[in-house]
Amino acid sequence: MSFDARGSSGGGPAKIKLVAGNSNRPLAEAISAHLKMPLTKGQVRRFADMEIFVEIQENVRGEDVYVLQSTSFPANDNLMELLIIIDALKRASARRITAVVPYFGYARQDRKPGPRTPISAKLVANLITTAGVDRVMTVDLHAGQIQGFFDIPTDNLFAAPVMTRDILERYGKSDLVVVSPDVGGVVRARALAKRIEAPIAICDKRREKPGESEVMNVIGDVAGKRCILIDDIVDSGGTLCNAAEALLKNGATEVMAYITHGVLSGGAIARIQNSSLKSLVITDSIEPTAAVKATRNIRVLSIAPLIGEAIIRTSREESVSSLFY
Repeated sequence: MSFDARGSSGGGPAKIKLVAGNSNRPLAEAISAHLKMPLTKGQVRRFADMEIFVEIQENVRGEDVYVLQSTSFPANDNLMELLIIIDALKRASARRITAVVPYFGYARQDRKPGPRTPISAKLVANLITTAGVDRVMTVDLHAGQIQGFFDIPTDNLFAAPVMTRDILERYGKSDLVVVSPDVGGVVRARALAKRIEAPIAICDKRREKPGESEVMNVIGDVAGKRCILIDDIVDSGGTLCNAAEALLKNGATEVMAYITHGVLSGGAIARIQNSSLKSLVITDSIEPTAAVKATRNIRVLSIAPLIGEAIIRTSREESVSSLFY
């Protein structure tokens, strides 16, 4: 599937403003280039005590403004920067403000796993809403119900079309099995499997403690198959590496992984480099580090065209969901 900055109606881009934070400048510039419209001039700097100061250096009164900012590492700094940019735009009389958050941090804290614990995803949704946005746009939320944490329109875009195109171009459709690394990701795996017309399998995972996992068995036939692991976030990489080992032990010929958000904290990069994974494919929702770019079995797909098309369609009040169905 290709994405055209002109939108489905075929006209020129609508009159909008793009404002970029510092969390993922390369992605913001790629979106800007795809839409053929410059980033709005502005400045984000810090005082000596690390307080964030924002100045929008162009007139945005009455404009439809899209703020491009992931809340990736350092999550708290990038979140605060997003909130202050929104406040600056609201006080500058922007007509409509859309927070485009390709990676929505704190999404894994979407429920109470035990007594006296927070639901941080809801708190962050409240903060963004209170700051003054009119709409939120994000990519592959960890849990779809987080959309309901916002009391404003929220678009959850899917990276599946970008991944599907890459899979079909590289591997075709023969001998493929889409694998969910855990039971919770079955819906995501089924959606991708439907696109590439492949069966699915599931890794049954037992987690002994946070950050560590052990794959016990594989549900489904993977013998003689090329396996595509699909998930929304790769953090420590332990789940993926364990799943790859289990799949190969069950007769898979090779294992590739497609993950939307490459958090890759701690020793994740070294773990993946030394694993049985033939390749790990991530998107640029989080800016790839130099170490990620240098790793032989990690590739990066750009979601700039996807987000750019969604921005154009939103500005024209056209369907966004038609991008995915």
